[in-house]
Amino acid sequence: MMSSVHRIGVIGAGAWGTALAKHLAVKGLEVRLWAYEREVVDAINRKHENPVFLPGVALPSSLGATGSLVDLTEQSEGLLFVVPSHVARSVLRELVRSLSAPIPFISATKGVEEDTLNVMTQVMTDVLPPAMHRDLMVLSGPSFATEVSAGKPAVLCLAGSNEELVKTFQAALMTPAFRVYADSDVLGVQLGGALKNVMALAAGVVDGLDLGH
Repeated sequence: MMSSVHRIGVIGAGAWGTALAKHLAVKGLEVRLWAYEREVVDAINRKHENPVFLPGVALPSSLGATGSLVDLTEQSEGLLFVVPSHVARSVLRELVRSLSAPIPFISATKGVEEDTLNVMTQVMTDVLPPAMHRDLMVLSGPSFATEVSAGKPAVLCLAGSNEELVKTFQAALMTPAFRVYADSDVLGVQLGGALKNVMALAAGVVDGLDLGH
């Protein structure tokens, strides 16, 4: 069992994936960020910015981007998965072809799969090899990409069934401003992240109609 993590690959260079990659790179970890879009890879490597998904945010020069999942997985001790839920299964299928060995895996993708209503770890157990199932984790909580990228306080939960592995990645992610709490409720943490916006919209409708508390 690994006691510490120094090299993390982030799959998905949207606003949230880029913010998490910046957070880890600023902390001093070796971070590689995978992006589907060639222009995003080039901008991060040459200009140290993601003008498409997180414009105006300066990224550390130590943060490198790649369009190759093989390149990413070979250089990482753990993977942080941050792609939109509607393309998660297709990216995971591509990822499996790039894996040479099992690797700890954290989902920071919020939402459920539209056709199946599966949460992301259920999609992952469908696609990823069985040797990786026990080491699946989820990261979720009330957080915003622009705030995390600016170093403002955030509180999140990292849940998984492998308690020691969760503690290892909790330590890798944690900073004084980025608080990560360990848990084992993998399903509950995912449902919280997926349903919070539905509840917020409903609360807004109730408030707008002046229906009271």
